[in-house]
Parts: sequence; structure tokens; C-alpha cells
Amino acid sequence: MTTSPSPYIELSREQWAGLASTAPLPLTQADVEHLRGLGDPIDLAEVDVVYRPLTALLQDYIAATRERARRTAGFLGVTEGPTPFVIAVAGSVAVGKSTTARLIAHLLARFPDTPRVDLVTTDGFLLPNAVLEERGLTGRKGFPESYDRRALLEFVSAVKSGAPRVEAPVYSHTVYDIVPGRRVVVERPDVLVLEGLNVLQPAPRGRVGAGGSRASALAVSDFIDFSIYVDADPSDIRRWYLERFLTLKRTAFNDPESYFQRFADVRDDIALSAASGVWESVNLLNLRENIAPTRGRATLVLHKDSDHHMSRVLLRKA
Repeated sequence: MTTSPSPYIELSREQWAGLASTAPLPLTQADVEHLRGLGDPIDLAEVDVVYRPLTALLQDYIAATRERARRTAGFLGVTEGPTPFVIAVAGSVAVGKSTTARLIAHLLARFPDTPRVDLVTTDGFLLPNAVLEERGLTGRKGFPESYDRRALLEFVSAVKSGAPRVEAPVYSHTVYDIVPGRRVVVERPDVLVLEGLNVLQPAPRGRVGAGGSRASALAVSDFIDFSIYVDADPSDIRRWYLERFLTLKRTAFNDPESYFQRFADVRDDIALSAASGVWESVNLLNLRENIAPTRGRATLVLHKDSDHHMSRVLLRKA
């Protein structure tokens, strides 16, 4: 039986873990507990297995990109230095991509060649709730059309172009909306980690022009140097989503400013029924229609088993 060719090199957990000895691990268990996302049980051993090899690999990619920029500048006879290296982290709601993004940013900042690392989430580029309601998109929050795609594209383009100072909006998960007047500032970092559901989306199809041709369009993914897709079985992600919802119900939802405070005193079974409906009608639909189809665009895929442990890694062939 022959297997069809794949653009990826697939490594088992054991094969990937064997690469860890070549990379430092400057984290403690306390660091991991501070950085991991709600509902993600990752520990120091998992960081050792997964993120030591990953950050060492990223350092190789960063060094190669800088060397190519240096050689290109020499060939052209210009003095342009390297621009920020942009890493994208994509995946479903509740799959653990936020933990992945935070760990990568924290670990890369401890390497001497990349001391300045910024992390920005695309949540800040969601359209405000009032605009979503006006456009009839409230039930499609998180879908590609619910973002200010032009603003996001302009932000990433400016960072990648080497702009000295770029600002991004701030999103609050407590109030479930953009925070007016608050901005996160990015000032020529060595690395920008960009985390979000749809960061690997291709450009929307351009308008048909004269002669039937379509105008070209850019996508955020055109400015990304290395992309990671955090993958898992949808049934596992659903369970993690509901477990996280229950945890939030007993903690963050009790905040008087929380958008979801109405669920804090509701019986668990009723709240879970509502959360399950949101999963099926919004998050699973978005995963199937928009997020999962971008998996094949990633440079590297981290696949998790049912316990949130990485089971295999797929790295795109050079």
C-alpha cells in the first residue's frame, strides 16, 4: 500500500521530544502556571517536550530570515536592516492557542538574539458589538466578517514594514467588547506573535474588473514568516470549551462588569445547555467553515490528544 505525498514531515511525540536536548528551558512550573490559559492543564514536562524544540526551531528560522535579509541588502547595495519576524498562532476557540502563543513569546524573549517579543491577539480587531448588531453579525462573532480586516491588515503590514510605532485596539473578555480608548503599542520588536482564530485566512476574492479579471488582494497571512496551527479533534475541543465555561461561570462571570454575569447564578445543567448551543451554532460552525480549512496553510501543526498533550507535529517541508 502506497501513501500519497504530503507537504509535511510528520513527527511523533517521541521523535519531537528527542529534539529538546538542543534547546534551553528557562522556565519554572510557576512560569507555566502563570502563562497557561484557563482550562489548559499544560505543565513543565509538556513545555519541555513541546516548546523547547519549537523555540529552537523558531530561532533557526529567525536566523535564516535575518541572513537572507542581510544578503539581499548587500546584493542591492542598501542598508535596510531586518524587520520584525511575525509568528501566527491559529486554531479553534478553546483549543489552547492562547497558551501556545504566550509560551512562545515568553521563551523567545529569553534568547539573546530576540529579547524584544510582543504578543497581540486579533480579538482587538473584532468589530464593536454595536457595529456587529447594526450589521446583523452578532451571532457570527469570531467569523472572518466580524473583524475589521482592513485595520488588522494595516497593523500587520506596518509592523512587518518596520514602522517605529504601531497601535492596536484592545478587547476585553470581561465586557465582551472592544475597550474604547485603550491601545496596545508595538515598537519594532524582534518578534511579533499574532494569535487568533482566522490569522491564516486567504485574501478575499477581489472584485471583477474590466475584461473579467479580478483585482488582487492582500491577506494577513502574506506578512507572516512562520505559522502554527493548534489542532485537536472537535469532540475534544467541545469538551474543553464546556469545561472552561463552567470554570468561568464560577469565577469570572461573578464580576459585576462581566457580559456573562447572567449565567453566574443559573443551574449548571441549564448553563451548559446554553453553552452547548453556542458551541454547535457558532464555534463549531466557524471551525468547520473557516478555521480548519486554513490548517493546510500552516508552517507547523501541533496536534493534541484528548488530554491536551501534543501527540504529533507536522512541519512543512522546506
